[in-house]
Amino acid sequence: MSALPIPRRMVASDLPFAVPGVWHADSLGASLQQTQPSGYALLDEQLPGGGWPVGALSEVLQPLPGLHEWQLVLPALAQAMAARTGAVVGVAPPYEPFGPVLQARGLTAQRLCLVQAEGASALWAAEQALRCRDVLAVMAWLPQVQPAALRRLQLAAAQLHQLLWVFRPVSAAPQASPALLRLQVQTPMPGTVQKQAGAGDAAAFPAMQVQILKRRGPPLVQDLYLPGCHPRLAQELSAQAARRRALHEAAHGMAVPAPPAAAVLRGADVAWVPQAGWPEGRGHALDRAAVATVGG
Repeated sequence: MSALPIPRRMVASDLPFAVPGVWHADSLGASLQQTQPSGYALLDEQLPGGGWPVGALSEVLQPLPGLHEWQLVLPALAQAMAARTGAVVGVAPPYEPFGPVLQARGLTAQRLCLVQAEGASALWAAEQALRCRDVLAVMAWLPQVQPAALRRLQLAAAQLHQLLWVFRPVSAAPQASPALLRLQVQTPMPGTVQKQAGAGDAAAFPAMQVQILKRRGPPLVQDLYLPGCHPRLAQELSAQAARRRALHEAAHGMAVPAPPAAAVLRGADVAWVPQAGWPEGRGHALDRAAVATVGG
């Protein structure tokens, strides 16, 4: 009696490159998730499906809250709101966003709801917002949230197909997370900004250094540098900084160095940040001319 032939073990190379419903880990999972374009071509090239996942959790880590989150997500929010109905809910924002900038970038005050809460109350508010059919997207600042709670938010976003961003400190990077997409964003050190395709001259004024920590696909070793400020607004702020420097020199008869990066984005609020060696400006950095510039 002859022995039965031993079946040959199947390996990954035996599978066809494209199998419906099967994701190859060495390629971006483009067909498995509906996405919303981020508004940054450079970032979309590296995100599975070419944008933020819809109906899933996107986690953004940064050293300090209130620096880059609005600039990072506003282009996507504006596109989503132009195409779909629904409100944007911000849970426990660290700073009050600057309404005129949001309005100019496509997010009207009538479609924005801010919820002031802390701890368990903030988590509860985020989950309830995700279960509301009149909500298009949720932005939640949850520095102490646990993985099990994030999993609940992930499931809630999937039920009604909503955009969900959770912002956490960089210290949370070693912790496990159910997020489908995980990014770390920060302001790069002076002299490290590299101009990349699509970033333009605004890449260094100031820039967002984005590291993709987790995605459906191979790891991305190289960081991305995205514009940290609207290009025309950057020009306005640069001219405004030059005017203030000239006035200071005329008043005191001395030269002062230009403010590094001129401004940072704190939520949607562009504010002057006092630095050693240059004068502190008065009033709000975002005057009427700058508001008109952003809306142009």
